[in-house]
Amino acid sequence: MQIEHANLPFDFEDFKTKAISDMKAGRSLVGKDGVFTPLIKEFLEAALEGELASHMASCLEEPGNQNRRNGKGVKTVQSPMGAFELETPRDREGSFEPQIVKKRQTVLNASLDDKILGLYGLGMSYQDIASHLKEIYDFDVSPSAISAVTDKLVPLIAEWRSRPLDAVYPIIFLDGMYFKSRENGKVATKVIYNILGVNQEGRKDILGFYAAESEGANFWLGVLNDLKERGVQDVLIACIDGLTGFPEAIKGVFPKTEIQLCIVHQIRNSLKYVASKNQKEFMKDLKEVYQASSKDNAEYHLLNLEEK
Repeated sequence: MQIEHANLPFDFEDFKTKAISDMKAGRSLVGKDGVFTPLIKEFLEAALEGELASHMASCLEEPGNQNRRNGKGVKTVQSPMGAFELETPRDREGSFEPQIVKKRQTVLNASLDDKILGLYGLGMSYQDIASHLKEIYDFDVSPSAISAVTDKLVPLIAEWRSRPLDAVYPIIFLDGMYFKSRENGKVATKVIYNILGVNQEGRKDILGFYAAESEGANFWLGVLNDLKERGVQDVLIACIDGLTGFPEAIKGVFPKTEIQLCIVHQIRNSLKYVASKNQKEFMKDLKEVYQASSKDNAEYHLLNLEEK
């Protein structure tokens, strides 16, 4: 599965394979050296290509202007997702001034990564993407520049969101990430749910991002039916944290799926009932339970915990 980009294909299957390998080696989804870094890189390079396309179109409108493309440069940029090499397109005159990552800029805006990932969970209409791009740029850019960048990104995002999935996932994890979005002149907090699937080989992959105006059975029905349409036939366990409407929705799509509360949230909830002076010892004893190698071993440690 490939997307043509600047004469070089971006292979999502290769990206997924690399991401899975990195996650098994202990790399996180986000943060320094996160496995989403290639996705951020591809987004930025596509946006830069769109900006240059808009600039070159403006040059052609000037009588006698002979400006042309002039290959690419490479620079290392730092972001909350980690450091990576970014290919930046150039023009012969040197008049092209990129905006999303400026010529001498080597450190990305702290919120840029979240905004880019958020784009994958928002609406897929041309206007939805163009509107979100204006927020990502965070300053006035010409409508033609936004249009050129949007033209580059629409097929890339559509390809990622519609890619086929495995037939069976023993476990899926559902979690939300929050980011700020400006609507009608006001800043609002939006939640994007990400679904992490673990396949039958124990490998992990992000199955999708989904924006929620509000939680409810109808929203989760849409999410689960999207997974089903992309090839998922069965999910054994869904790990969640009290998502409103999710239990009802999954019964209608994957009726045999068992629901389990996320262990991290269960631990946090348990601490509410433990005095602060005892929490450190409690956490140590509880760890023996949820990291036990067998059911019998877990029950043994649980009984010990109950006796304290």
